[in-house]
Amino acid sequence: MFRIKPEQMPSLAEAVTVTIAVIAIMSISIIYFEAPPHLPLAISLLLLILYGIIKKIPYEKLQEGLAEGAVSGISAIFIFFMIGILISAWIYGGTIPTLIYAGFELITPNFYYAIVLIVTSIVGISVGSSLTTVATVGLAFIGISQALDISLAITAGAIVSGAFFGDKMSPLSDTTNMASSIIKVDLFEHIKNMMWTTIPAFLIALIMFGVISPNISTANFTQMELYKQGLLDTGLIQWYNAIIPLTVLVIFSIFKAPALLSLAAGALSAILISFVHTIPSIVGLFGTLFGGYVSETGIEEIDSLLTRGGMESMFFTIGIILLALGMGGLLFKLGIIPRLFASIEGALQSVKSVIIGSALNAIGVNVLVGEQYLSILLTTETFQPQYQKVGLANKNLSRVSEDAGTVINPLVPWSVCGVFITGVLGVSTLEYLPFAFFCLLCPILTILFGITGKTLTYVEAASSDSVIDQSEKSKLG
Repeated sequence: MFRIKPEQMPSLAEAVTVTIAVIAIMSISIIYFEAPPHLPLAISLLLLILYGIIKKIPYEKLQEGLAEGAVSGISAIFIFFMIGILISAWIYGGTIPTLIYAGFELITPNFYYAIVLIVTSIVGISVGSSLTTVATVGLAFIGISQALDISLAITAGAIVSGAFFGDKMSPLSDTTNMASSIIKVDLFEHIKNMMWTTIPAFLIALIMFGVISPNISTANFTQMELYKQGLLDTGLIQWYNAIIPLTVLVIFSIFKAPALLSLAAGALSAILISFVHTIPSIVGLFGTLFGGYVSETGIEEIDSLLTRGGMESMFFTIGIILLALGMGGLLFKLGIIPRLFASIEGALQSVKSVIIGSALNAIGVNVLVGEQYLSILLTTETFQPQYQKVGLANKNLSRVSEDAGTVINPLVPWSVCGVFITGVLGVSTLEYLPFAFFCLLCPILTILFGITGKTLTYVEAASSDSVIDQSEKSKLG
């Protein structure tokens, strides 16, 4: 999308006005009127098309921008379809029910939310995918929280925090590989450099989740025992139901197989395991993979948790992705985003301004377009010359692009991750946003270190692990 050729270069006032109008439509519609994201996105698209017609841009060019933006998300759409199949297959084969049961076994009266953070972090690092972690282990923890009658919003915040910590620090993650490869930074050097901001953010989040964790009462545990028995009665609770599909997913990730193939292998392994329990009807199996699994245990909470998944469940999410990316394509074709980028270039004359500018840029692209890959691409490609100008090593830029790009996407209600997580967990983005402590802390820390100069590496020291102090920063501007 970042290579879409603009048809005009509007004035800065025009670009800012249009941007404010789009953000206002999105935020007021979703926050105040509680509208589904599709409607404000469609309204914003019409507004942008009307603006383009007023500026005498041929409709064919506007349609071209709309299509080019939407096409950039086609690969993600196929992955989402496969995730829908994976969820239904993992319930059908007993993987998710077994994970839920195992989660029940791990629960202690104290520090519940901290446990959620730790477990999802480990899984996230192992599989290298935040959305896969959310859709599997995260979904299991939502079920546990429902059973314990404790806050789903805080639970979702802990899940999102752990999943995106794991994604950010995993060498298997596509965003981590993208951020390092675009500007030719060694992958493990990039991960090592991210620890300066990521580890403190994780530890602070861990403490916060530990402090706000509920004191689970005896009544909660009594109810939990009933749910555990309900899960056992399904006949799906076997250790291999969880271990084998998870192992398959990890192995494919280690060998850097395409995400589509990894998810397909994980789903197929669960389907094959289901033959151990029963010989399924092919018609019934196809119906489950498309329409989702339907649980009939008779326990309302268990049935609510396990009735989900399937390709059909992804239609809502895919609709938003196409609308959001189409809007992003129009914003580029109309020259709105290029003009905003050009306007800030002259202000980037010092280390502090470059760090803050690139961080705000990464956040802004997420808010405007709702796409984390685009946020990383635009931030790294746009700001690399400015980083070189002030003497900063490229690994600083790759870190900022993840601190303010990757982890912000799940906090935007109309973003790819935000919509997906809301659809899978059943908790709105605005509900879990205040509790996604890790995601909120990362951009704050990266900007703070940019202002103080701590943990920054300059070109002369790019190959070393030394941390440049404030006096060295001031010498370079």
